[in-house]
Amino acid sequence: MRKATYLLAAALCSLCLLAESQVAAAKKGMPKHVIIVGFDGLSARSITDGANMPNLRKLMSEGSYTLKQRSILPSSSACNWASMFKGAGPELHGFTNWGTQKPEVQPPIANRNGQFPAIFDLYREKSAAAEIGYLYEWGGMRYVVDTLAMSYKLHAEPNDANPEGILNSGVSYIKEKKPNLCALIFHEPDGVGHSIGWSSPAYMAKVTVLDSYLGKVITAVKEAGIMDETVIVVVADHGGVNKGHGGTSMNEMQTPLVFFGKGIKRNFQIPESTMVYDVAATVAYMLKVQQPQAWIARPITSIFE
Repeated sequence: MRKATYLLAAALCSLCLLAESQVAAAKKGMPKHVIIVGFDGLSARSITDGANMPNLRKLMSEGSYTLKQRSILPSSSACNWASMFKGAGPELHGFTNWGTQKPEVQPPIANRNGQFPAIFDLYREKSAAAEIGYLYEWGGMRYVVDTLAMSYKLHAEPNDANPEGILNSGVSYIKEKKPNLCALIFHEPDGVGHSIGWSSPAYMAKVTVLDSYLGKVITAVKEAGIMDETVIVVVADHGGVNKGHGGTSMNEMQTPLVFFGKGIKRNFQIPESTMVYDVAATVAYMLKVQQPQAWIARPITSIFE
């Protein structure tokens, strides 16, 4: 009896060690750089309706993707960007609507600056020397993360003098600083969706322009000499219908999610159900950051080779 018990314990121990070694081996192939490119209001429907986005489609064919990434409710901006970076929903991080600027629900935990933890400050705590960038066009993005965690931050709204917004600064930053973690969040095509309509010819034309921006970011990563050690993640906060969003239709809630780069499976369609907050967990997994217990996000591990 004792011998049988011993053998069972030894077998279980061996299985645990094997599982740990497999995880460790997988993480050895993780990237040194993660570049997040976000497009506010980019619906999955625009892709299925044939949007002219050759750069995005190339990342999809050479990486892993889903067109069924789902937002939290409401399907609006601040609450979804916060969820994407903070690994949890509004019930925990406290950003409950489109324009939330400070938590409206008391978070169960807080970082050293009093905010519910996001991937940026967790990574900063892990690595004081990490280069972390955060560039955004919509002013509301300032509030959804702890900007004190950033090495570099920039708010630049597109205007007549600077129609490409954060693009050129983002390209220069990637080439010069080779960030370990960087988010570039563009405010379009949300503006066109609200003014003219989701799925309108103008909206589809705008996503083609944004795809050219994505192409320039990809080129910047190559010219920085870090492509072999980088994963590019393309994300969106919500879609839309007619001239609005915030509701429960799939056109409002479903967005594309694409991973491309080191260690990522090629031409792989993600089979699992994914939520917007799973982005944070997946980035944490890649950067070997321990996610806090209060996060409800799960890393999308099927995308890794």
